[in-house]
Formats: sequence, structure tokens, C-alpha cells
Amino acid sequence: MTDYSRLLAPGIEAFIARTDACFPPDAAARGIAEQRELYNAMCKVFHAGHPDGVTATDGKLNAAGRAIQVRRYLPFSPAGEALVVYYHGGGFILGGLQSHDDVCAEICSAAGLPVVSVDYRLAPEFTHPAQSDDAIDAFRALAASHKGPIILCGDSAGGTLCAAVCHAVRGEEITPAGQVLIYPSLGGDESRGSYITHANAPGLTTADMKVYAALRSGGRKIMGDPAFKPLMDTDFSGLPPTVMVSAECDPLNDDCRDYRDALLSAGGKAHWIEEKGLIHGFLRARHMAEPARAAFSRIIEAVAALGKGNWPY
Repeated sequence: MTDYSRLLAPGIEAFIARTDACFPPDAAARGIAEQRELYNAMCKVFHAGHPDGVTATDGKLNAAGRAIQVRRYLPFSPAGEALVVYYHGGGFILGGLQSHDDVCAEICSAAGLPVVSVDYRLAPEFTHPAQSDDAIDAFRALAASHKGPIILCGDSAGGTLCAAVCHAVRGEEITPAGQVLIYPSLGGDESRGSYITHANAPGLTTADMKVYAALRSGGRKIMGDPAFKPLMDTDFSGLPPTVMVSAECDPLNDDCRDYRDALLSAGGKAHWIEEKGLIHGFLRARHMAEPARAAFSRIIEAVAALGKGNWPY
């Protein structure tokens, strides 16, 4: 059994304790509505506000005949013509515009780029492909109106959706100029590697992942669909420059390595950053643990570089 007391980075144990204090012991057994209330309350505890000069407004996209809620963030001093489209995490069943509001505002400020956060439909009320359909249609709607490059960014389930968009729109007139995936679920082999070594990691377990996947699929066995699990694709060519940032102490850690290798083998640009001693969900630790703060800085650097068309890796 992995000894996390020796493996975790400084400050992460305190972050785990603060997170755990937001949930009762039986939280996982409660209904979806109550789990969402608990999750939203936890997000509020960690909400860090907006940096000075960032403005945020809510609105709707007309995407494939559906109204998709979005939140737009504008920086005080724009640093380029790129747009960042952000898809939030939450296992496809939790989260929304508010859960990652401060993260999006800080990306906007630090990268100097406008950000649009997309509020996609959640499972189990809406099963696959509702989430990826919303993500893809939102990208296409934004691409039709934005004249500069578009960078996709997302954490956890949101990282999955970034990749799903990139696979789906290959060959179209407008495609993402890059993507930054933060501890994404990409569909790796659950019988080996980090899925076993970190099966009971703090922050996310392999069992949690299976529950989320079952809720998203509606209990169906989905095969060969990269919109569900991007590593199910058989062709990884033509995808945009991709930066992946994973947490070492996370069952999803190896997904980034495997996706990087698939993109590189297909002749693409891909870079994997493994954040040592960090856990799934470390974005919320960025203001209380220096290693998480440093990881967030690397995420900002990746977004900013891709927004300028640079590849410093």
C-alpha cells in the first residue's frame, strides 16, 4: 500500500484535511443533488476571488440550436489575440460556472487572455454524448465569432472534454491552436500502472472513476468512442500541440504519459509534466501549498505560450 505520508508534497496533507472537512463520512452514498450541494459548498470554501482588473459576465451561446451557458472573463491588459475556452472538472456530474470561477479569473489575469468557461450538461440526467456534444458545439460557436487562435484548457473531466473536442473537429476549417489538459481522464488501462499503484489515492480513487464513468455512460459499455475516452481513438494524427499536467498521486497519472506517447508517435507535439507529490484536484491547493502554486504557474505558462503560437518544450 502506498505510504502517502511520505509521498505527498509539503502543504498537501493540510489541503486534504481542509477538503475532507467539507464532506460528511457518508458523502459518497448520498444522492446526486446532495453531493452537488456539498461540492459547491466546498468550492466556495476555497474560492479565492478575482484578481484586480478582471471582469466577468454571464451569457449564452447559441450552439447547434441549444443555449449553452457561459461565463466570459476579460483581462485588464490583453496580451494577445488568443481566446481560452475552459471546461470545468467534477466527474461529469458536479460543478459549473461557479465551481471553477476563481481558477478561470486567475488564468485570465496571469495569461492576459480572455477566457470563456462553458457550462455543459451533467450526468446522470444527461448521459454521454451530452457533455462532449456541448463542449464541441460550444467550441464551434466560439470559433465562428472569434478571429484569433483558440486554446482549450480544462481539469479532470474538463480535460477529457478538451481532448474530445480536438479529436472531433480535426479537419474542420477552424481547429484549436493548442490544448492544456490538467489531470485529465483519457481512458487508460485500468488494470495497470497508476490505476493500481494509486487506486486509493487521496482526492480521487480508481473506484470513484468507475462510478463517474458508469453515471456518464448510463451503464452502457461504450467502446471505440474517443469522445468518451480519447485514448480509444485509433488515429492520433492532426491533433493540436498538447501540454498535459498530471498529479503523481492520482490513478489518472499514467493517462497523460500514454496520450503524450500516442501524439508523439503520430508526429504531433505533446509535452507531459508530472507534478510530484500532488493529488487530483490540486488546483484548489494553489493558495495554500507552494508545489501546487508552482504547478499552476506552469499551467499558466503553457496557456500563454500556446496562445502566442510558441512551443517552448
